[in-house]
Amino acid sequence: MKLIAGSSNNPLAEAISAYLDIPLTQANIKRFSDDEIFVEIMENVRGEDAFFIQSTSHPANDHLMELLIAMDALRRGSARRITAVIPYFGYARQDRKTGSRAPITAKLVANLITAAGADRVLTMELHAGQIQGFFDIPVDNLIVAPVFIPHLQDNLNGDDLCIVSPDVGGVVRARALAKRMGADLAIIDKRREKAGVSEVMHVIGEVKGKKCIMVDDIVDSGGTLCNAAGALKENGAKEVHAYVVHGVLSGKAIERITASPLEKMVITDSIAATEAIKKAHNIEQVSIAPLIGEAARRIHEERSISALFK
Repeated sequence: MKLIAGSSNNPLAEAISAYLDIPLTQANIKRFSDDEIFVEIMENVRGEDAFFIQSTSHPANDHLMELLIAMDALRRGSARRITAVIPYFGYARQDRKTGSRAPITAKLVANLITAAGADRVLTMELHAGQIQGFFDIPVDNLIVAPVFIPHLQDNLNGDDLCIVSPDVGGVVRARALAKRMGADLAIIDKRREKAGVSEVMHVIGEVKGKKCIMVDDIVDSGGTLCNAAGALKENGAKEVHAYVVHGVLSGKAIERITASPLEKMVITDSIAATEAIKKAHNIEQVSIAPLIGEAARRIHEERSISALFK
């Protein structure tokens, strides 16, 4: 079994390596003067079960291209099986046509990863579950519940919890977490006027006097979460927290979140934290390394991964 780290998230790759007690395979990743990317695996991988760890986070195109080149390098190095470990799968929000001549980029990226030589994909909390069907190779889409639930139980357990979906699209995720926590469920009804801008309309469900926990897969600009937090407070919520899988946090997102009514936003380390995230007083990062590491071990040993979902 070989673990190779891309350049997108070295701390996560090192944590996965530590969990599995397997050293990272040396790789030479560099850019030529014209920004062409070069990836060379510096150890023998012939006949090995290779796992290349790379989130396609900012800069998304560079990290995606690096992933594709690494897949090709591993294939040409005669690795027995190549698993693309993509904790955060970029371009997942472009999963359908939004206009007459719009692309379905999630499908394009799936095709590129497959063509580059990946035999399977290990990822977490895809924006839309049907993206698994965009691939013609096996995809293991991990859920974040085994990470978030213990953290919730240690910090916010009680009879006054209410799990909140910040939009209608996240109801399934929120309902599943509410069921596991034995908590109430509420939904934020919002109308999006244009991309990146959201307007909260009203709250569906009783949140007065409750500790509200918003759950979502991606926080990008932070507008939806901050507006939703304000709406919950206006409706009598005692506290508002957020648990988000992928902290993209682009633009002025961190400023919005630190100035918002959110007591705390918990994100995973699927995307490497910037210095601004580390310094934010109400943003906390929890690690998914044990979950991804265990999934990788089970893939290598040909054991069930579904047990991790229970």
